[in-house]
Amino acid sequence: MTTLSSIDAAREAGAPARPLVDPFGRTIAYLRVSVTDRCNLRCAYCMPERMRFLPKTDLLTLEEMARIVRAFIRRGVRKVRLTGGEPLARRGVEALIADLGEEVRRGALDELTLTTNGALLARHAAGLAAAGVRRINVSLDTLDRARFARIARRDALADVLDGIEAARAAGLAVKINTVALKDDNADEIPDIIVWAHGRGMDVSLIEVMPLGEVDEDRFDQYLPLCEVRAALEKRWTLTDVAYRTGGPSRYARVEQTGGRVGFITPLTKNFCEGCNRVRLTCTGRLYMCLGRDDDADFRALLRAGADDATLDAALDAAIARKPWGHDFRIDRPGAAPAVARAMSMTGG
Repeated sequence: MTTLSSIDAAREAGAPARPLVDPFGRTIAYLRVSVTDRCNLRCAYCMPERMRFLPKTDLLTLEEMARIVRAFIRRGVRKVRLTGGEPLARRGVEALIADLGEEVRRGALDELTLTTNGALLARHAAGLAAAGVRRINVSLDTLDRARFARIARRDALADVLDGIEAARAAGLAVKINTVALKDDNADEIPDIIVWAHGRGMDVSLIEVMPLGEVDEDRFDQYLPLCEVRAALEKRWTLTDVAYRTGGPSRYARVEQTGGRVGFITPLTKNFCEGCNRVRLTCTGRLYMCLGRDDDADFRALLRAGADDATLDAALDAAIARKPWGHDFRIDRPGAAPAVARAMSMTGG
């Protein structure tokens, strides 16, 4: 692994980073990296029960991932989020987290964050904090054990709750991500908000996304968040706030609890106009849009011996193809997903 990153060399030479700007004038400042497609859960809206994961030989090494991330940092990316699959299921991921944490300590990166299902979090929480991670997202769709086992197809709620408490004890700020599911947790969303706010945690609600084949029909799962918000406003006073974390969530303060609830609405009100994000898969494919199939192959470049100038040129070429946005729809039963690849491949 490189001991002196390219951004350090550029600083020593006095050369400012040339930002990555897409055809619509959006500066790319946020990279999401899926470190593995594997997951220890099988959430019904995310993947089929009998999911086929990639052979390990297809994956980038952690050193290759770090090099690509540093190429982005050199070009002005200020925030990196590690995702999966389940990122903590990747063997050796602690070394990657510690390595990228050095970029935060050097001031080259504003923030290194993580999205996790929480089931392995208890054993990693202290290490994440030590590496410079300050904030994480934990996916949690229910507080009911039987319901959790049905949605995630694994009886792991206790492990997730233990992981959340371990993260809080380690000083990590935790945000809860909850996918709104019409027949599975719609009635429980207020309880999840009260539970999270009572522990000082924000909640982001997410519309189910048409990515990859699953065993159920997403038309039956889909719950528009405009309906959820309307129901919440019959119970509480919600006041829109300008708070942002760099992602697509738009927040409101719940006056009765004092906490914030975010709404991620890729279907009912997409957030494409302000998208400053791209996604790197565990195989080295860079997707400029979550809802499109166009990608750039960085694994092939690395393994062909690409130098930093070649990586820079590839970044420019990829970002020049970033589209305005996606066209996600869930408007009829039995419809095919917008893209065939699973969310666990692309990363959240």
